[in-house]
Amino acid sequence: MFTKEVNERSPLRVFEKSIHGGLGKGNLGVVMSRAGVGKTAFLIGIALDDLMRGRKVLHFSSKDSVDHVREFYDEVFEDLRRSVHLDNAAQTRLDVERARMIHTYRGIPFTVEKLRNDLAFYKEHVHFEPEAVIIDGFDFVGAAETDMASLRDLAGSVGIEIWLSALTHRTDEISNERGIPNPVARFEPWISVVVNLEPNEGAISLRLLKDH
Repeated sequence: MFTKEVNERSPLRVFEKSIHGGLGKGNLGVVMSRAGVGKTAFLIGIALDDLMRGRKVLHFSSKDSVDHVREFYDEVFEDLRRSVHLDNAAQTRLDVERARMIHTYRGIPFTVEKLRNDLAFYKEHVHFEPEAVIIDGFDFVGAAETDMASLRDLAGSVGIEIWLSALTHRTDEISNERGIPNPVARFEPWISVVVNLEPNEGAISLRLLKDH
């Protein structure tokens, strides 16, 4: 799907190099920002990069419908197609859709046990085993340290990498030596990569707060 030229030109190759080889199986990554800065777009960009390299992705959303998430994927894919002049875009889009599952938790509290059960269901009944999981809208405020430890254990036992998004606020305190603000700071021991998105003169700056 992903031609060698498109793969090499992707800005995610630079990102992977900066975090020393990508997130990797068994690891948790977090992208954080204030509302409306681009967390979902960032996660979908990561997911599309995986999908176009033949990897399967399971996307969970706590705030959007399945149709809305699918439309977001289509929008980001179309931007990519135009920017890199992607050949055979129709077949590539079809391959992407076949390798991706979207699940929503709207109105239902997310738990690690739900994720574990969903992964087991997809494996047994759909024959779908993702290599990457996106959790957009994880409740870092309401979560306990044991939840993050269990999530890290699940990633390791199943052999997947998990990306989560975290909502921050201008008033959040920074009590972490790496500069990671609350509410993510208290979970730092279980997280391998932390990225902060910041508006910067009409663009979005990506600030890496923690890597491998």
